[in-house]
Amino acid sequence: MAEEAVTRRGSRRFPRITRDTARPEGSGRAVAGASSVPARQWPMLAVFGTVALGLLITALDQFRAGTILIGVGLLGGAVMRWLLPGVGMLAVRSRFTDIVTYGVLGLAIVLLALMAQPDPLLQIPFLKDTLHFTVKT
Repeated sequence: MAEEAVTRRGSRRFPRITRDTARPEGSGRAVAGASSVPARQWPMLAVFGTVALGLLITALDQFRAGTILIGVGLLGGAVMRWLLPGVGMLAVRSRFTDIVTYGVLGLAIVLLALMAQPDPLLQIPFLKDTLHFTVKT
């Protein structure tokens, strides 16, 4: 009988064949289930809305403002993923991976938008020297 109990309980090892995937760390609903779907997914909708507004502004010929807004939207997603316990569908992978991904992409977009020509708002001094050695004028 004791042997049957051991075999029913199963092993603590991972199975050789995965039949299901584990939910991401913060993938629960952001609000209780009694709320409507948009209210439960407000973090994802906030990031999506900010990025969509940035794309619209970029399409209306305001490149720098639009791309900065896109980057700020991604940085906001990283901050929400860090601070909030439940972010709904904004959680894709582990908390660390999501924060790093959203943060690095958002920061890169903002920095590139600030360095865009003509009249860059941010100038990196060593970048001109690096360009001098790679491109012959």
